[in-house]
Parts: sequence; structure tokens; C-alpha cells
Amino acid sequence: MTEILSLDFMQRALVAALLVGIVAPMVGIFVVQRRMSLIGDGMGHVALAGVAIGLVTDQSPVLTALVAAVIAAVVIELLRARGRTSGDVALAIIFYGGIAAGVVIISQAPDGTPANLVKYLFGSILTVRQGDLIAFAILAVVIAVTTWVLRPRLFAVANDEEYARAVGLPVLALNMVLAVLTATTVVIAMRIVGLLLISALMIVPNATAQLFARSFGSGLRWAMALGLVSAVGGVLVSYPLNTPSGGTIVLFAVGLFVVIAVAMSVRERLRARRHDMAERHDHEHGPGCGHESIPHRDHVDYVHDGHLHAAHQGHYDEHGEIAAAAAATKPAEEDVTR
Repeated sequence: MTEILSLDFMQRALVAALLVGIVAPMVGIFVVQRRMSLIGDGMGHVALAGVAIGLVTDQSPVLTALVAAVIAAVVIELLRARGRTSGDVALAIIFYGGIAAGVVIISQAPDGTPANLVKYLFGSILTVRQGDLIAFAILAVVIAVTTWVLRPRLFAVANDEEYARAVGLPVLALNMVLAVLTATTVVIAMRIVGLLLISALMIVPNATAQLFARSFGSGLRWAMALGLVSAVGGVLVSYPLNTPSGGTIVLFAVGLFVVIAVAMSVRERLRARRHDMAERHDHEHGPGCGHESIPHRDHVDYVHDGHLHAAHQGHYDEHGEIAAAAAATKPAEEDVTR
């Protein structure tokens, strides 16, 4: 680990991964709310055309990709706002148009350029230069600050456009802001995750967070944490395994999703089993039922056949086994031990 951290290109790659891991889920959560999970792929294919333009004209691929992706984002929202083209159709047009333009443009490139293009498609930790890192950091700060400041409005629009319009929110402007943020996130991530895989880092951490988060705010925070772990962990694993950073990061994120999904499923099964055991209880407990009642925290337990039963949403939960005589003589001690 010390050897990896001492390498200059790995230090740059880890910083870039940290930036991507935080901002991608921040933007992605609103994309998920709008049910446009594939918009990252669409933007990635348009950014591919921008990268091709940069490589052919010997310009900065980051800058040309950013311009192409932002223009595509604005066009998509204008098409949706006019109502003549649905979001999915508009996204498909941009999706295929972008990849076709990239293929045609790159065919005019000098020898060796197609090989360089592969690094943008699937990510490569070796391609992050100091100048790129500075540009990524500036863009990431802009994305993070804009998303955090506008998050209540972005959530309102993503959740219910009609309601947001009724309360006076600038729906079209906010949708365009979100689209531009998505396009910028794609460009930031293309060196680490790759244009074809960035959508996964925007979506999968949010899907994982939704398995256990209890609110939008906690879901956003958990998604950012999971994205950060996936991005940094994927980069660290990809170097010794000599695997593409983008694919490794996405597999890391998918692995977290599977592990947490299984853990939550097991937890729910165990909880349901405990409740099923308690529900197999025909006797109705209550004042005068003939069983000893014992105050326990914020509720009352009833001693029945050596068990402590507590009423809970139409059934009884088990709160341990105890001899009825001991419960009757030492209720205070039992309550302290619990």
C-alpha cells in the first residue's frame, strides 16, 4: 500500500477517484428520481464525439468533451420542454448521434489515436495528468456546491414537475442545470471510470443506499460515501491486478450492492421470523388477563409460561425468557439488566 501511494500517477488517480466518487452520486440521485438512469450513458456517448474532436484537432479532449456534453444536455431539455419528444426518445437520439459522430470523426484521426480513445471509453489511471486533475477539481467543486445549494429545488422538480411548476419554481432552468451537472460529471469521470461506465457510478451507489436509507437526505449521504468507497477502492485494487480502473470501480460498486442487498434480506427474514414466532400466541394480554405485568422501558411486558411478551402492531414480540416467580420478586433488577 505504501508503494502504491508513493507513485505520482497513483496519487493523481486517487484524488480524481475521490472527486468522482463524491460528485457522481450527488448528481445521480436526482437522475434516479427523474427515472432517467441512462442519461449518463447518453452524455458519455456525446462526450465521446467531443473527445474525438479534441484528439483529431490536437485540442484538449477534456474541454471539447465538456462543450459537446453541455450542448447535448441543453438540447435534450429543450426537446423535452417543447413536449414534442419524450425524454427517452430525445436521449436515444443524442445517444446514437453522439456515438456515430465519434466513430466518424475518429476515423479521420492520425495513427495511434484510436488506441488513445479506448482509455477514455473504459478509464485508465495512467491518463490523469496534473493539468487534468486541476480542471477536474475545479469542476467537481462547482458541481458539489451547485448541487448542495439547489438540492431542495432539484428534488422538488425531479419528484413532481407539475407541483414544482405550481409553486413557482423555474422547472426548465432547474432541469437544464441538472442536465449540465450530469454532463460535467461525465467529463470529470471519463479518465477514471470511462465514458461507457460512468452512468454506473451515478446510479449503483444510489440504488445501494436506497436499500437501507430512511430519507432522501440520508440516502444522499450514504450514496456519496458508497461512491467514494467504490471509486477509491476500485483504483487501489485495479493497480496490483493490472485491470482497467473503470471496470474495477463499477464491479466494486456492484459488489457492495450485492453484499448489502443480501445482508438486508437476511435481516428482514430474521425480523419476520421473530415476529412470526411471537404471533403464534392466542392469548390476549391486558389488565386483568391473569399474567404478571412488568414495566419495561417505554412499554409493559407480560410474563407467560416463563416468557416476556410485549404487544406490538397486532402481535406479540418476545423479550426474553424469565421465571415468573423471579420476575414478580425482582422486577427492578430485570429492567436494569435489559
